[in-house]
Amino acid sequence: MEFSSKPPRGRAYVAVEVGGCPACRLDSSVNWTATRLNIVDYAKTIATAATEHGVDQALVRAIIHAESAFNPEALSRKGAQGLMQLMPGTAGMYGVTNAFDPEQNIKAGVQHLAGLLKRYDGDVKLVAAAYNAGEGAVAKYHNTVPPYAETQVYVERVGILQKRYAEADAAPTKVPAVAAGASS
Repeated sequence: MEFSSKPPRGRAYVAVEVGGCPACRLDSSVNWTATRLNIVDYAKTIATAATEHGVDQALVRAIIHAESAFNPEALSRKGAQGLMQLMPGTAGMYGVTNAFDPEQNIKAGVQHLAGLLKRYDGDVKLVAAAYNAGEGAVAKYHNTVPPYAETQVYVERVGILQKRYAEADAAPTKVPAVAAGASS
């Protein structure tokens, strides 16, 4: 038995998804308008990378949530790896040596998002479509969201999550009140 993130050439194989994200699938029954948000995990890394590359932190969190549900060990059937589900070629373009390392994955994923945002003039729907289906698919459909069910659901999911993360970021922090006469 042999394990690899790449299919063998000229031999039969069985693809096994390890540490994937069942909630991220097209047929998922997750209600993305109500699912619990994650504003704590990797906060410093996300903030640093997003600030460095001028990318909205809410978008980064939305992509991570939609791609891997914050599972740093996620591996898709197509070979996408880690939090932001980087394909090996994309990871290599950004110097990633371990796509399952959250810091490397987030830094490269945000750098990739920054390039997509520039390419598509900040159009988040096209950015999400290109992140999911590839830039070639967006170009094939004349810079519109490709008519692939998975991509259309993904673009909608990212939009919902980005809005919710932005609202969560904008909400005032609630500090628990200390009862009168209580000592701390």
